[in-house]
Amino acid sequence: MTSSKASRRPPIHMIDTEAEALTDLAIAAEDRSPEVSEMLLNEIARAKTHAADRIPDNVVTMHATVRFVDEASGKDYIYQLAYPGEADISAGRISVLTPVGAGLIGLREGQSILWPDREGHERELKIVSVSHAAQTTGGLPGGDRENS
Repeated sequence: MTSSKASRRPPIHMIDTEAEALTDLAIAAEDRSPEVSEMLLNEIARAKTHAADRIPDNVVTMHATVRFVDEASGKDYIYQLAYPGEADISAGRISVLTPVGAGLIGLREGQSILWPDREGHERELKIVSVSHAAQTTGGLPGGDRENS
């Protein structure tokens, strides 16, 4: 049985073409969002990359809907991980260029990560479920949509 204690940086997996696109995105965002850009680049650098058809289904990829819990507050969140131009917190789409978005990419169901929020406080985020089905996040139970 695995420990429920969060790892600062658990192993992560990414789709190779997404890793390339996200690298370009993070580099382009360095001037306006240097901290998040650096976090995302660090995650990409340590990720094991796979072809899209080889990525495990339980991994958070772009456009995946992810349910996670902030272990400190007990709050449950459901968001679709989106590119910045697609992000709309009120519609349940969080940008990968936010601290939480950068921390979610590549994690698997059941993994936890210690990750800084916008104020720099570390939070333990635990992935509850990952879905790749085309679905909306509106009205899903337990899905507080707060700007994380």
